[in-house]
Amino acid sequence: MTVDRVLLCAPRGFCAGVEMAIKALSWMVQAFEPPVYCYHEIVHNKLVVDRFIDKGVVFVDEIDEVPEGKPIMLSAHGSAPEVVAAARQRGSYVVDAVCPLVTKVHHEVKVRAKKGYRIIYVGHAGHEEAVGTMAVAPTAISRVESIEEVAALPEFEEPTALLAQTTLSHRDWSEVADAARDRFPDMWQPGRSDLCFATTNRQSALMAIADKCDAVVVIGSANSSNTSALAKLAKEAGCPAVYRVNGPDELPDTLSGTVGVTAGASAPEDVVEAIITMLDPQNGVEEVRITDEDEYFPPPRNLRDLLAGLDTIATLGLGGSIPNRPDLNDRSIDASDVLSEL
Repeated sequence: MTVDRVLLCAPRGFCAGVEMAIKALSWMVQAFEPPVYCYHEIVHNKLVVDRFIDKGVVFVDEIDEVPEGKPIMLSAHGSAPEVVAAARQRGSYVVDAVCPLVTKVHHEVKVRAKKGYRIIYVGHAGHEEAVGTMAVAPTAISRVESIEEVAALPEFEEPTALLAQTTLSHRDWSEVADAARDRFPDMWQPGRSDLCFATTNRQSALMAIADKCDAVVVIGSANSSNTSALAKLAKEAGCPAVYRVNGPDELPDTLSGTVGVTAGASAPEDVVEAIITMLDPQNGVEEVRITDEDEYFPPPRNLRDLLAGLDTIATLGLGGSIPNRPDLNDRSIDASDVLSEL
């Protein structure tokens, strides 16, 4: 391949929820003897999941696959209430790494259902986030993901509310939401959008470069909703060639001219760097940044308390001073570095 230059999207890669989940599982691996069990993939990225498997993490699709008394992590996509309850009953130590933005939607579902609303939920069939969200109030939710499915909804007697899977593309969401509002003009919606700010930012960054590129490379796994949305968006923007890849070994050797590069919200930065190294642009890399992200989601409190306790024990064991030991500052630690050091 002969690549002239690379236009590199920013923001790209890990979002705040993925940062939190990866740190949490990494620290679980260090705090407990293997195996540590994780309900569903911690995030939708093959390379990330494979790294954790190499460190003794066992990913399961059912809680009853976990031997009793073993530590359990629940994935960032959110779990059904009965799954959370079953994990707490079965596991010796349970950490729920659900993204706070997903928790917000779960809360909205619970509140609206209790108030007697019929919830119209825009989400992908079978996606773990959608499955977990719908399980919060299964008899009160109707899931749709197309204008045609909105048209097929019955006339509801109860008031309606509109909620969404957080990782939808803005285009996929907006056209279905418009159709739902047309059918149910008095529909309730939250004051703040359910769509993930990181997903929206990555899509906006891609749109800033798409018309300048001969090809776009989207880094991330096929089962990642936000990664798939990025690839779809690049195609809709008219980019001549769009490639979704897990890593540099999947790059086509026909790339040339100006190549855009972005990464889904669960793709590690070291993979981005490896992709750019493989592209080897003759005229360098230009980062195109549309905004800065400073949102931070701390790991779950019970895990932070555990780590603080272990740190205290280690300090005492080494003859250190508890008042003088440095505070644990998980915000200053980058999840990509944590993952690389596993």
